[in-house]
Amino acid sequence: MTPVVSIIMGSTSDLPVMQKAAELLNEMQIPFEINALSAHRTPKEVEDFAHGAQARGLKVIIAAAGMAAALPGVIAANTTLPVIGVPIKGSVLDGVDALYSIVQMPPGIPVATVAINGAMNAAILAVQMLALGDAEIAARLTDYKEGLKQKIVKANAELEGIKYDFKTN
Repeated sequence: MTPVVSIIMGSTSDLPVMQKAAELLNEMQIPFEINALSAHRTPKEVEDFAHGAQARGLKVIIAAAGMAAALPGVIAANTTLPVIGVPIKGSVLDGVDALYSIVQMPPGIPVATVAINGAMNAAILAVQMLALGDAEIAARLTDYKEGLKQKIVKANAELEGIKYDFKTN
């Protein structure tokens, strides 16, 4: 099975956040890989990865980074594949520094960016991209979104049963 999504993180300390992306991709039956590469500690490996990503069959890259958050941008600068950046909370600035670093890319080097620690949304965005060209993935995504809707419907039904003296519904 060839991976079509790559989850890249600057350090394995990002894994607790990025596991949410892996779990969603697994649930959606999307082949993926997970690797640690550092824009600062392994710059040549990052460049080699990005240059070879498309030839290996990858279609979307999810790149997590904290603090200086160079990894998503360096990858995006070296591939034409879509890159989704996940800013990681971990610095004294609670990830805002990473968010700004990822979202402020120069013209011509876009990185789609999700919320701080938003790995799950990064995976959903990757699935949405893949669904554009794959009816089976699109059907699974539709089912997933319907499941989200049903959770809220169920929650509202449960809230109706909670009684307070001044609650009107």
